[in-house]
Amino acid sequence: MIIGFIGLGIMGKPMAKNLINAGYSLTVNDLNQNSVDELVSFGANALSTPKEVAAVSDIIITMLPNSPHVKEVVIGKGGVVEGAKPNTILVDMSSISPIVSREISAELSKKQVSMLDAPVSGGEPKAIDGSLAIMVGGPEDAFAKVEAILQVMGGSVTLVGDIGSGNITKLANQIMVASNIAGMSEALVLATKANVDPEKVFKAIRGGLAGSTVLDAKAPLVLAGNFKPGFRIDLHIKDLQNALDTSNSVGTPSPISEAAIEMMKSLSSEGKGSDDHGGLIQWYEKLANVEVRS
Repeated sequence: MIIGFIGLGIMGKPMAKNLINAGYSLTVNDLNQNSVDELVSFGANALSTPKEVAAVSDIIITMLPNSPHVKEVVIGKGGVVEGAKPNTILVDMSSISPIVSREISAELSKKQVSMLDAPVSGGEPKAIDGSLAIMVGGPEDAFAKVEAILQVMGGSVTLVGDIGSGNITKLANQIMVASNIAGMSEALVLATKANVDPEKVFKAIRGGLAGSTVLDAKAPLVLAGNFKPGFRIDLHIKDLQNALDTSNSVGTPSPISEAAIEMMKSLSSEGKGSDDHGGLIQWYEKLANVEVRS
């Protein structure tokens, strides 16, 4: 079995490496030649276009920034759809609009290519150690054929429904992550401004009801002033915009998402869009005129 892997960014590169470590044969493609060269030195083969990758692959995985990139790579000129053989399966692990996932799937089905939307959660650390949460939408028979592959990259792999359901689930995840980071930021800024050691506050509350994976992952980085991106603010803005668009399409309220995206957009306008989303605390710090550091 040959797996085509397109998109070797912060997340895609370690995910691809985990597949090679598990013994899978990979053919890769990315606009960043340095990333391609690194994967080739790790044991992958490389081809110049998504069409060429698709032509030699049984399973194709895409891990790209947003909906337009996935559309271009999959159904654009020189894209996957032009090279894929009948009965190939495309697994899009990007976080994109569920509406776009369904649109791409419809185009692929004309070539007898099945599609799963399988976005992930966990950021770079979990991409590296292969413990991502993977939420999948699409046909059960296609899922059964790729489940073992997904388990190499994920600590949990869940089929949640038809095509688009994976990205609906990811949007729900991103709303909750943004809410957690905003709540953590608000709380630690309050503690610091009130002259209580924020590190001690973190240690005191992490074992109680306020404890969470987000708190454990982000608070130590915030306390160290480390905003090196595991998941960039600009990407979380993209996800929240997709969440708002989807909420509007189905008629649900989204006040928390609306507040969080405005904070993040403010930071992005100040040149902080490439900071980790834990850097959201900087919005609170600026208004409170205080810096949360241990």
